[in-house]
Amino acid sequence: MGVRGKVAVITGGGAGIGRAAALLFAREGARVVVADLDRDAGAATVEQITAEGGEATFVAADVSRPDEVRLLVEATVAAFGRLDILVNNAAIYRQGNAETTTEDDWQRILEVNLTAPFLCARYCLPVMRRGGGGVIVNVASEAGLVGIRGQVAYNVTKAGLIGLTRSLAVDGAPAIRANCICPGTSDTPLVAAAVARQPDPAAARRALESVRPMDRLGRPEEIAFGILCLASDELAYATGAVLSVDGGYTAQ
Repeated sequence: MGVRGKVAVITGGGAGIGRAAALLFAREGARVVVADLDRDAGAATVEQITAEGGEATFVAADVSRPDEVRLLVEATVAAFGRLDILVNNAAIYRQGNAETTTEDDWQRILEVNLTAPFLCARYCLPVMRRGGGGVIVNVASEAGLVGIRGQVAYNVTKAGLIGLTRSLAVDGAPAIRANCICPGTSDTPLVAAAVARQPDPAAARRALESVRPMDRLGRPEEIAFGILCLASDELAYATGAVLSVDGGYTAQ
């Protein structure tokens, strides 16, 4: 697909969907900047990419902090000379409804899941414009499209990310495209950790599978392919698009 030779920054690229996207973009010929707080995980992603003959570098960054985002963008330009694609994938998840979610949890989820994508866009956009344009793909969630019990902060941030995508699309056109993917619950470390905290993890996982017509969780590689499509030149007329890849969950 049309990402060959382009430079892609992928936040949360050390694991799960971010790692799958980093590997896929590299296999398609992009030069990849893996951003993550987990140095070991990020370095492992880069090591696999280079072992397969791809080009990648790792930048440790807390993308909820403006100074670290600025340094991430500077490191990208220093390494590869340009920045063409931003994949805002980094996210955190904590359970709780409006009565049980603490103010600290609310604030942290908001910072990572919504403020960070805004900051990454803010610092990446000028570099993209200087290079002639670019694409932003935000990784939202089925939780941004429907209300899911017991995760109010996560739901709100993912719905906000869809709104951010649309704003970036109308403000950035025609040079900048912005699209959004809404994955269903997928087999990632984030989901595995949430399931493990339940009294009966096996039953909790089965419950997640059974509520969707496809009767299974998604695979990170499936979501990564959707991200690649939204970022590729072949889909250059798509901006402001919201793509659901959720096993039919939101179609019910």
